[in-house]
Amino acid sequence: MDLDVDGYHRRIQLSELEEWREKAYHNSKIYKDRVNRWHDKRIKKEFSPGDKVLLFNSRMKVFGHGKLQSNWEGPYKVINSSSHRAITLQNNEGTLFKVNGQRLKLFLEPNKELEEIDVIHFFLLMEN
Repeated sequence: MDLDVDGYHRRIQLSELEEWREKAYHNSKIYKDRVNRWHDKRIKKEFSPGDKVLLFNSRMKVFGHGKLQSNWEGPYKVINSSSHRAITLQNNEGTLFKVNGQRLKLFLEPNKELEEIDVIHFFLLMEN
């Protein structure tokens, strides 16, 4: 008789545990959706003609040509952008092609001005 009571309590504990798991899953999904909306609201994805952009190479993820190789190609020059986020790009050879705007990010050019650096020479003194 004692085993029946213990079994009943164990089943109640398992059902409560399952309810807690469902609540945790639901709360994490709500949090994830909220963070995604916050992040997407702050991303500027409008490109104007003349901007330089990088193109995401999705084949790098599939075929994996090296872990440390960049997934971004470019820079490419934006020629035209439409309202439905189809962007016309031009490469260095002058070839035009269209891509989805979700595969692009702005290219930030490195600073061309180099600062003068003091060079310090170290001499190794060897004792004989």
